[in-house]
Amino acid sequence: MGAENPALKGCQKLVVTHDLTCKTDVTVKQASVTPKTIVVFFVGGAGDKESYYLTGPNNNVVEARKIFIKNMEIEGLADTYEAHHLSCNDFLTDEGLQANVLAKAPDLTTPVYIVGHSLGGWNGAHLSAVLSNRGYRIPVLVTLDPVGEGKIVYGISSIYQQEPKPKAEYWVNVRADAKDWNFSDLVADFGEQWNMASGPNMNGRVDVNHADAWAIYIAVLECGKSARDILMESIVEHFKGKKCA
Repeated sequence: MGAENPALKGCQKLVVTHDLTCKTDVTVKQASVTPKTIVVFFVGGAGDKESYYLTGPNNNVVEARKIFIKNMEIEGLADTYEAHHLSCNDFLTDEGLQANVLAKAPDLTTPVYIVGHSLGGWNGAHLSAVLSNRGYRIPVLVTLDPVGEGKIVYGISSIYQQEPKPKAEYWVNVRADAKDWNFSDLVADFGEQWNMASGPNMNGRVDVNHADAWAIYIAVLECGKSARDILMESIVEHFKGKKCA
C-alpha cells in the first residue's frame, strides 16, 4: 500500500475510488458548463418564403435575419443560437407547428424570440401566445408592420382570423408609414395594417416602405432605440448579464 498523503489527513473518501477534495484545498477547479442557447424565429409575410399569387418569394424578413446574425457575431455569440426563417403559414396546423416550430425548440427552458413581418407579424403574434400557453418563455416579440385586419385577406391567405392576443415579456411593434409610397405599401393597405389599441410595450412609426423589413427592424424609434436594439439587449443580457457591447 502506498504512503498516505499528509495533505489529505482528515478528509473523507469515496468508498475505495477517489479522495474527496479537502475543505482546506483552495485551488481553482474547472467545471464544464452547458452553454445557454436561444431560438429565434423570423416569420415572413405573403410572398416572403414562398410564392404568393405569382409574386415572390421575396425573402423580405431574411434581410433582417442577416442583420441579426451579424450582430450576434459582433457580440461573440455566434454559436449560441438557432435562427429559423418561417413562412407565415408554416405553423397553422398541428403538424406544421410540430415540424417547423416545436421540433426546433423542444426544451421549455430555451428562450424563444419571434420577429414577424407583415402577415408574419400577425401570425407571429399568435405564435407567441401558442408557445406561451405550452410553457415556453417569449422574452421579446417583434412585429414589423403587421398586416391582417382586412376581411378579404382571410379568404385568400392562410392566417389566423381572430385578432392576435400576444404573450411575451416585451412586445415591440413598428408601423411602416412611408411618405413616398410604393407597391408594397399598397399591398399592406389591401391587407390592412394591424392598428392595435393597446398591448405593445413599444409602439413606433417609421418612414419606411412596407417591404423593407430590414429597415423597419433597425429604424430608431422615439425612445431612441430600434426593434433590433431592444431584441439584442435582451439576448446579450441573457448570455452575459449585461447590455450590448
